[in-house]
Amino acid sequence: MTNSAHSLLTVAGDGIRSAGPVGSARTLRAVEEEGPEPRWTPISSDQLDGLLWRIEKEAGDGEIWVFAYGSLMWNPRFEIAATDDAVAFGWHRAFSLRIEWLRATSEAPGLMLALRQGGSCSGLILKLSHATQRQDLRTLLGREIRYADVCDVVRWITVRTQTGNRRALAFWACPRQSHLAENVPLEEAAGLIAQACGPAGSCAQYLQRTVLDLAERRIFDRNLWQLQRIVAAKLQALPAPINPA
Repeated sequence: MTNSAHSLLTVAGDGIRSAGPVGSARTLRAVEEEGPEPRWTPISSDQLDGLLWRIEKEAGDGEIWVFAYGSLMWNPRFEIAATDDAVAFGWHRAFSLRIEWLRATSEAPGLMLALRQGGSCSGLILKLSHATQRQDLRTLLGREIRYADVCDVVRWITVRTQTGNRRALAFWACPRQSHLAENVPLEEAAGLIAQACGPAGSCAQYLQRTVLDLAERRIFDRNLWQLQRIVAAKLQALPAPINPA
């Protein structure tokens, strides 16, 4: 953990500039693991294997590509055989998954990024390596789907690339199928993100990493830029951390 300052970004017209430093000490703190979130059933190894089998059957002998729109862009944690820019039409990214662990707690819940229907979403597609495809896919599913209640959040979507359309796996939020999904107004979302921190870090840190990565790739997401400006303002309004003598 570091107390160094980090810059969030703002957008002026079509340009990107620094919005000033936001100290990570204002968002990060030591938090003990609370265990699984209440009211949710952790996914079992057998259930994970069943989900893996279904996706492999649907993929057939074809390649498996994954649509990355958030942390998978800057922290995929699996071997990438190829990558390409992609746009998912009919989808948009939004902080709409309420969480009470990892980057939040039951006392200070937060929000994580998800894919919602409507609009368009620019990101990447990542190709799983054929040599490690089964192992990497199982690891990815275990990372993204921790509860049996939300096994339906993975699906195939069609994305557009420079060479044409391609089918890719995506992790999404469906209000009719998952109680985790919420359509949260930006001001409310910013308040949850600014307060939340868990054993894996803070929600503000996650937002920052995503915004910085999108900026480096010249991907402009208006809602995320507006959200990070509100979060930055809330964090800058907090009292400065007191350094121990």
